[in-house]
Amino acid sequence: MLVPTLALVAALFVGALVIIFTDPETLRAWASFTANPGRALSLSWDAASEAYIALFRGSFGSRYALSETLVNTTPLLLAGLSVGLAFRAGLFNIGGEGQILAGFIGSVMVGFSFDSLPAIIHVPFALLTGAVFGAAWGFIPGFLKAKTGAHEVISTIMLNFIMLNVVLWVLKTEFFLRIGRNDPISKSVNESAELPKIAGEGLRVHLGIMVALAVAWLMWWILFRTTIGFRFRSVGANPKAAAYAGMSVAGTYIFAMMMAGALTGLAGATQMLGIKKFLSPGFSGFGFDAIALALLGKSHPGGIVLASILFGALRAGALTMQASTSTPIDIIVVIQALIIAFVAAPTLVRAIFRVKLRRSERETEGVLAKTWGS
Repeated sequence: MLVPTLALVAALFVGALVIIFTDPETLRAWASFTANPGRALSLSWDAASEAYIALFRGSFGSRYALSETLVNTTPLLLAGLSVGLAFRAGLFNIGGEGQILAGFIGSVMVGFSFDSLPAIIHVPFALLTGAVFGAAWGFIPGFLKAKTGAHEVISTIMLNFIMLNVVLWVLKTEFFLRIGRNDPISKSVNESAELPKIAGEGLRVHLGIMVALAVAWLMWWILFRTTIGFRFRSVGANPKAAAYAGMSVAGTYIFAMMMAGALTGLAGATQMLGIKKFLSPGFSGFGFDAIALALLGKSHPGGIVLASILFGALRAGALTMQASTSTPIDIIVVIQALIIAFVAAPTLVRAIFRVKLRRSERETEGVLAKTWGS
């Protein structure tokens, strides 16, 4: 946890510099730094501290803020587990957005198609359908990787935009299109398919967060307590050695991408049944953020849980930060990008904070990048 934590600290520090030097008043104070250095330093501290305090207040400062953090954490956690699982198998799944859209389609289809199902059946059925649709979409890059050697980075990126256009197409069909509407908006899911709220009135946090945490535990158990997980980790560490040991590398690639797709499809299903309630065009953004938080969590389910809470807090607190301090909401994107940069360069982080590399870590430093087929 040391290097990811220090990477976060470094990202927040550089983010503070960005906040300082994009504030007009602070910038003018620095222009006359030699005349009044105290004012420049004081304004810089105020700009950065007020922005981060507002960010924290918007994430954890009230029951509503905490609810919004958990609402954002739910799909991020499931999508992050998807990316982390693929990393463990030596694959780089950038297709989270397309798989989430597939989960949207599957869950909303079941959600509005059955009127008489009880909630205890309707909700799991819709969640499972979303996961199956995501797994089917994940099968495609896994199959291409296993049978043709096509790099999953390219195929998953392309499949994102293919699925975006699939969504536009299904929203033109009579089956999906909301009655009386010509714009691309689907029918709403029935009340029996909605994920129940788990907090007071006016709060959006729903049962999906419990589902996501249960899936995180299940992924830990699969990765570190089953032969399937051992196969994933072996193929990810060294596919040639795994093949020599009798493991099916091609089969592992396909199965890993299907499991990854199922997780992101489930992320889409929880978001659809808990928050959105209807299908509309556009990316959610959760699939792209999941890459950063999986890196920050070192592809370990426990680390991904913590990283998803962090990223959920950043999303939830961004609006409060912007409203309270006029800090651009895009600073959150900058901080996330900085986290990726520092996590991807552990040697730089160790050099900045003068952290010595232990002997056991020297052999694994940089293994993550090597397993992407680069």
